[in-house]
Amino acid sequence: MSSQRWALQGEVSRDLLTWNGRVIVHNSRAELEFLTAGARVIECPRSIPPEQTLPLRAHPQFAHHTWPLRREDYR
Repeated sequence: MSSQRWALQGEVSRDLLTWNGRVIVHNSRAELEFLTAGARVIECPRSIPPEQTLPLRAHPQFAHHTWPLRREDYR
């Protein structure tokens, strides 16, 4: 598992996307891009501490996904 954190960036605002004030992050850029097709994915700045982030798998909208992802489950 990668120690890098990837975040979603707003297309117009360029702000990192959040939920309940916490930056949404994931440890796999490829998985994040796959699940949020068309969204801009950037490396989460190291200045944002882990307690101010929300792992993608903890976001209610993604609760029904099984981790790690198996792309063949999405066909």
